[in-house]
Amino acid sequence: MLEIAVEHVKRVRSVVQGRLESNHASGLASHPQRESHLPNTVNRITQSWVRCLNEYKLDPGTCTEPEVVSPAELQDRQERLADLQAVAKIEMANLYQQLAGSGYAIILTDRDGVLLNYFGDPAFTHAASKTGLMPGALWSERVQGTNGMGTCLYERRPLTVHQDEHYLSRNIGLSCAAAPIFDHEDELVGVLDASGESRLAQQHTLALVSMSVQMIENRVFLQRFLHEYILRFHNRPEFVGTLSEGAIALSITGKVLAATRCALFQLGLSSRSEIVGRDIAELFNVTFCGLVDSSVKKAFHPVPIFGTRSGARFFAVMYQPVTGTGARPQFRGRSATGESPHTPEAPKLPLDALHFGDPTMLVNVETTKRILERNVPILVLGETGTGKEMFARAAHLSSRRATRPFVAINCASIPEALIESELFGYRSGAFTGASKDGQRGKLLQANGGTLFLDEIGDMPVALQARLLRVLEEREVVPLGGDTPVKLDIHLISATHCDLLQKIGQGAFREDLYYRLQGVTITLPPLRERADRRSLIRHLVDEENDEDSPVEIDDRLLSLLDRQRWPGNVRQLRHLLRTMIALRETDCLTVHDLPPEYRNALLDSATRPSPDGAARQEADTEQDEPGAQKLNPLESAERRALLQELVRRDWNLSSVARALGIARNTLYRKLERLDIKPADKSVLH
Repeated sequence: MLEIAVEHVKRVRSVVQGRLESNHASGLASHPQRESHLPNTVNRITQSWVRCLNEYKLDPGTCTEPEVVSPAELQDRQERLADLQAVAKIEMANLYQQLAGSGYAIILTDRDGVLLNYFGDPAFTHAASKTGLMPGALWSERVQGTNGMGTCLYERRPLTVHQDEHYLSRNIGLSCAAAPIFDHEDELVGVLDASGESRLAQQHTLALVSMSVQMIENRVFLQRFLHEYILRFHNRPEFVGTLSEGAIALSITGKVLAATRCALFQLGLSSRSEIVGRDIAELFNVTFCGLVDSSVKKAFHPVPIFGTRSGARFFAVMYQPVTGTGARPQFRGRSATGESPHTPEAPKLPLDALHFGDPTMLVNVETTKRILERNVPILVLGETGTGKEMFARAAHLSSRRATRPFVAINCASIPEALIESELFGYRSGAFTGASKDGQRGKLLQANGGTLFLDEIGDMPVALQARLLRVLEEREVVPLGGDTPVKLDIHLISATHCDLLQKIGQGAFREDLYYRLQGVTITLPPLRERADRRSLIRHLVDEENDEDSPVEIDDRLLSLLDRQRWPGNVRQLRHLLRTMIALRETDCLTVHDLPPEYRNALLDSATRPSPDGAARQEADTEQDEPGAQKLNPLESAERRALLQELVRRDWNLSSVARALGIARNTLYRKLERLDIKPADKSVLH
């Protein structure tokens, strides 16, 4: 036995004996430099050593081969935890990538400490062969003494076991960080561990492992209750859908079926027994039906709710059950008679909430629904403010990836020097100023879900080549790394630019364009949508206060309907939000318009004239030389067309649809009838 091993055995026996003789001994007094390192952990280590020597009768200097279960038993254990492994593999790969090059292996064990899966760093091969880190090896504390996986299973909490804190002398070269994995019933199902040969006990490694476990637990929970209602909430709206959100599974009657550990923490509860079986109305100041209806009405954006126990405010989204086809059935809520039917209507997806009869939007929605599950990239085109990100998010929520991450990145808002690290991530020390812990890029954050690249047309050309390679090979290598990580993402891109024009200018790669253009969706500007009036009413409903609903009168609705809205839906939504906040009654009227809008809208409005025709029409027609040359039939046609143009605010697309003619035909009529509006910008 090597001298270092002999010394370790002597110290273990001395510490255990000292512990038994004096309750005040720390057990590691011979190493004062380590007493400052997590006293609680040191105490746990000492207690574990006592168990190993006195209860398990383990020899700290044993050189026997590690126990390994048979291949058949290993396969049986892996199959029993197949759902957990499917989710864990993704997070293990992500964690391995973050620690790549640091000499760590990422390990998953079951509740008995049997090693099920293993991602090993090439630099760690030698240590792994010596210590028995291989699938099927048994790493319980009873067999392997004090170690990250086994002691974590015993303690049921995250911990580190660093080098000579291990009980067996053959393991003192290891540094382990382990965290337990619990299921929705608070049963311990396994351990995630990062083991390596680092000489320093790195606490950030334990933090990364604990974060990965939290992500595993959340994803397993969402997958387990895929066919139930799921309430996801946090006290900050931007954290709904992230690692720290709480999630509660609910039956169709609104009873709590299960909750995540984060949900208990958010609510200040210590046990799942305090919440399971209770009605959701006992936890929050809303009814089950109200939560479902609010989530649908708000297009699955977080809505404010309040806890009944503490009065704390949360933001929540209620996700409906996933059907066999991946669709979430639309909950009907209560009828006008107060009845609450249990039979759902035909499945309605978040995408369906984006149109109210406009033919172009209907085609966009139906096209997207047909290709959602075929992993076809989507390129969304449209002017600023038309709702490109909202469309992408609705597509994500309408797919089978709805419970996975939706990660958005605006390629135009990130400095060119940082966009590469934002997308691909980086290892510790990859460049000056980099975080010492490295960073997961947006691509890895979106693994298993959807990545939305907004303003893709503004991505630097040099970076386009690397993105193309990632999309082709479906794997990513962070900056400063050398080990690729497999990717499973659905890509949605968006831009207001003319990419073909940029290709001609050499500002955008043609091969990347065709890789992004699986299907192209063009969102119409608000001025060209045929469903403007219904959309305006819908936006009013979305911006409504829950306790004080607001309506809009017909005159204001007509004024808003006739405007060009250069800022599109975003501009309209912000105006309505302001009006609702400043309103004096529960019915929005022209008087609720901000002054700058009121003057502009009233000036452009049609005013009645003595003969019942519009003054705007008369102003347009008066004294035009071309009008004097028309015969009576043409003059009548001209007046009728002018009236329709004024009524539709000179929206030529809308006029053409209303008249049942092609837009080119309408242009020829305008030319033949010599109709030339004073403001040429209204021709859109």
